[in-house]
Amino acid sequence: MLKKEAKKSVALQYDEEKDVSPKVVAKGAGNVAEKIIEKAKDNEIPIYEDKALVEVLSEIELDREIPPELYKAVAEVLAWVYKAHKSI
Repeated sequence: MLKKEAKKSVALQYDEEKDVSPKVVAKGAGNVAEKIIEKAKDNEIPIYEDKALVEVLSEIELDREIPPELYKAVAEVLAWVYKAHKSI
């Protein structure tokens, strides 16, 4: 019997005036992941689901900027977030 994998989530923050690239500000699995998602919803932050990207981002230490190899993938997410936020 396969064990169900715990849900994971990662929160990114980007301040274009201070940061070179987005940084990981929260991450977790199970209940912690649910709390991150709940907090995002409470603050009307769009949620983008990409299991493969979450796996990679969850390996980055908290308060660390994403590496250049992930710029393209995260830029696509940020473009989606911008469009989603604009439509609200």
